[in-house]
Amino acid sequence: MATLSFNPTNFRDQTTLIPYKPISNFTSFSQPTKISCTSTSHNISNSPTLKTSSNCKRRRFLVNSVSESSIEEAETIEDVIDDDPTAEMSFLDPGTEPENIIEWELDFCSRPILDIRGKKIWELVVCDNSLSLQYTKYFPNNVINSITLKNAIVAICDELGVPLPEKIRFFRSQLQTIITKACKELGIKPIPSKRCLSLLLWLEERYETIYTRHPGFQKGAKPLMVLDNPFPMELPENLFGDRWAFVQLPYSAVREEVETLEKKFAFGASLDLDLLGIDIDDDTLIPGLAVASSRAKPLAAWMNGLEVCSIEADTARACLLLSVGISTRYIYATYKKTPETTQETEAWEATKKACGGLHFLAIQEDLDSDDCVGFWLLLDLPPPPV
Repeated sequence: MATLSFNPTNFRDQTTLIPYKPISNFTSFSQPTKISCTSTSHNISNSPTLKTSSNCKRRRFLVNSVSESSIEEAETIEDVIDDDPTAEMSFLDPGTEPENIIEWELDFCSRPILDIRGKKIWELVVCDNSLSLQYTKYFPNNVINSITLKNAIVAICDELGVPLPEKIRFFRSQLQTIITKACKELGIKPIPSKRCLSLLLWLEERYETIYTRHPGFQKGAKPLMVLDNPFPMELPENLFGDRWAFVQLPYSAVREEVETLEKKFAFGASLDLDLLGIDIDDDTLIPGLAVASSRAKPLAAWMNGLEVCSIEADTARACLLLSVGISTRYIYATYKKTPETTQETEAWEATKKACGGLHFLAIQEDLDSDDCVGFWLLLDLPPPPV
């Protein structure tokens, strides 16, 4: 990749700029750049039309009776759309080694479905990030506690022949006590995180194809537990960098960074772009945030333990918001509010939206480094409909 310059700003306060050298690999976001998307060129400040999709790949959505074999060949959701929506699912991809499934994504919450008592049904939904494991089970609302959840986790392992996971991610803060207690009693590390993207997309899929067809479905029912969107807090001192900038990388280069991250076991986090159905031209520029720091490795190490979810530009407050975990938002950086900076910030957000919410955070040791010490691939997703 070519070495290109960008316009850095001081990470704490844009008003105190200092001389700089260009960060390698990144294209300046503030300079007008032509984007090639679906054979049409657009200016960076405009919102290009991209071939994007936020739908999860359907190839492993299998509806099964719990009593049937868990390793039947996967069918697509379209093939089983006429099956009983009250059926539960118990599925393990036959091509997957059970011992390799060491991290789960879990939701345990009410659904917009009433049972014969007129009470909301609860559902346990479990998968791994590749959807090689899929499990669902309905529960009445009078048995919801950590003991029920712990027993259900053990039952999944026994039924599908998989070991207890090392980690379980979940995205609802209201259920943190129940999930944490169940996990700790089984020696599992609970991780509150909105990086449950496979689970979130699967819940959206189930709402459209399962819940709405259930005989007890309550149209218009609002979710019992809405996701938190707390007021942003001040950034802890150990997470400060020296400078930051809006930058962008071609989609092909983003994929290369993800591959490098996985090979080198560097700090950061990737996404299964194929599974998520991300369909973007290779030369489309993906917006991101570059952070330069003289203590990049310690900074990246601290960031690595935060379950970084997304970065959002707040033009009203002239700042960037960093979302981590499930209910924490930090004021990650500030800038001097001018018509120019507002326009650039709005353009960055518009480009992120046009890319289906895909963006990234990169941390580098110095301004002319060719490598990233940390690289997080991020995706904005709306909250699930349940």
